[in-house]
Amino acid sequence: MLEKIPSHEDIEKLIGSSAVAAWDELTEFVVANYEFEPVWDDGGKHAIWEVKYRRSGKTLCVFYMKDDYFTVLIVLGKAEIEKFELSMGDFNSEAVELYESTHQYHDGKWLWISLKDHSLVEDVKKLIVIKKKPKKASV
Repeated sequence: MLEKIPSHEDIEKLIGSSAVAAWDELTEFVVANYEFEPVWDDGGKHAIWEVKYRRSGKTLCVFYMKDDYFTVLIVLGKAEIEKFELSMGDFNSEAVELYESTHQYHDGKWLWISLKDHSLVEDVKKLIVIKKKPKKASV
């Protein structure tokens, strides 16, 4: 766990102004629609910092902050994989390619989605909704 959570200014300095708009939209989406606690830590081998959205030992998603971008990790289990495959036409081709090229493990697909700008934000939101229904119907 981090002793000091990075400020918005620290995050923008690290990931860049193009990525921070996507960061802001996704973090606001998670906070507005889910009751998961943000757990901050250093990013280990994956990043400078990370924030996991967790509740009762379950992780909704993880954001990894790196130089000039951030990565969102969403793990889709068997049921979520089926939901994604049924709605694949609702996703842009880059998201579908990422899904199709991701190895399927015994516990599902670990989707690592790198964001430098806003281009995949809506797809990430849809994946989060597939992972867990929002607490309210604002999506």
